[in-house]
Amino acid sequence: MADLLDLTVAEAAAKIAAGEISADEYGAAWRAAAAADELNAYLWRAEHSESLEPDWNGDGESAPAGEGDATPYGSNAPAPAASGPLAGVPIAIKDIFTTQGIPTTAGSRILEGYRPPYTATAVRKLTAAGAHVLGKTNMDEFAMGSSNENSAFGPVLNPWDRGRVPGGSSGGSAAAVAGGLAPAALGTDTGGSIRQPASLCGIVGLKPTYGAISRFGMIAFASSLDQCGPFTRDVADAALLLGVMQGKDPLDSTSVGIEGGIELPSAEDLKGLKFGVPRELGESAVDAGVRAVFEATVAKIEELGGQIVEIGLPHAEHGISAYYVIAPAEASSNLARFDGVRYGLREAGDEDLIEMYERTRSEGFGPEVKRRIMLGTYALSSGYYDAYYGQAQKVRTKIAQDFDAAFEDVDFVITPTSPSVAFELGAKSGDPLEMYMNDFFTVPMSLAGIPAISIPGGFAAADGATKLPVGFQIAAPAFAEQKLLEAAHALEGALGVEGGTDA
Repeated sequence: MADLLDLTVAEAAAKIAAGEISADEYGAAWRAAAAADELNAYLWRAEHSESLEPDWNGDGESAPAGEGDATPYGSNAPAPAASGPLAGVPIAIKDIFTTQGIPTTAGSRILEGYRPPYTATAVRKLTAAGAHVLGKTNMDEFAMGSSNENSAFGPVLNPWDRGRVPGGSSGGSAAAVAGGLAPAALGTDTGGSIRQPASLCGIVGLKPTYGAISRFGMIAFASSLDQCGPFTRDVADAALLLGVMQGKDPLDSTSVGIEGGIELPSAEDLKGLKFGVPRELGESAVDAGVRAVFEATVAKIEELGGQIVEIGLPHAEHGISAYYVIAPAEASSNLARFDGVRYGLREAGDEDLIEMYERTRSEGFGPEVKRRIMLGTYALSSGYYDAYYGQAQKVRTKIAQDFDAAFEDVDFVITPTSPSVAFELGAKSGDPLEMYMNDFFTVPMSLAGIPAISIPGGFAAADGATKLPVGFQIAAPAFAEQKLLEAAHALEGALGVEGGTDA
């Protein structure tokens, strides 16, 4: 079994297609690993070969739970596609993606027990390629957080040190891949929620260009920022999953896909490529160990033939301020739909309608969600819209223009992914501002809508003792994912830092 779990997604898919290993045996091995979860990474796990399948008959429906002919994959849906680039591969799904007939909570009590009547497009594309849904992973409530301590179902533990956070909001997906509980996982990134947990857990996390993958069926946090992407143990697997999920979707008007699609990367050097290091990085608060790993990785880029160029991103330092106006504003609007009327929790009683709304939302939402709804509502209120939301959007435009200018001179922008290694559980939960600064290096790329990837760069000592993973972030121009993946693949091979650890 250990040999099966050591295979990358690409290796496993190739062996299954060639008949060298059994899809049933491979799936059973991963279901057993997921069942042994001690990290609180999963909120729901598949039993036997239960999974989802795309809509083969074109009517937008599949068999409701408990109906239809029973299959080896459970009775709530037909089997995944028998062939395809991911045939036989189980994948963990962040619990923010709707999955027909399977509980979808977004990490919140207000959706506890909710079973959607439809499946997110990204998940349908995975199952159309032959993948199985291994389970639904834990997350910060409605994707609001940087540590996965905001889940209504308890925090996820970092597989490298169970007294530390895995990062958020997609911490369950990151911990599952890093801890050997899933071969790959799907997450979402609004301000860094794929890249930051990938960094803290020592795996690969890719945020594609905004619009590369459909957001249909992805429960919205901040609609102009949300984007889904993969967690994997290497760059090639990230490319494989991106290639399957990308594309225009008639159900999401913001989706455009990636022209030409995605191929598996094969680059072995970085000759002729320019990498920009923001001069503002020298003014940033970065842990000494993280900075040392970053500098060593920069030296490795030069060894591979890449050229290092100093660039300026003068407005990037204002990214956190702009993000924490824009994202809560959009969240306050998106979360208005959770009122106890349509689905999910309803606090019953003899009170009138307004009191029912208030009680349901008070009991159903956690402290961080309430904080952001209040911030967002204030920012959008009469008399404050122009002073806060309008100004934040202007800063966002300036940040995007900074990246446009930088990419006229360089091919990529590089930074640490996170200013620190994984911190202890509870260490920052009492100071929201300190917690928000964990996204300092990831937020600017989200505001600009450009792709970025975090790969394992090395290790740094935490508190002078435990060695913990450090992520290295590479960003590229919009829809330059193929070029980004090629560069990341070459650097990954030279660094030789394997993604993941044993839980």
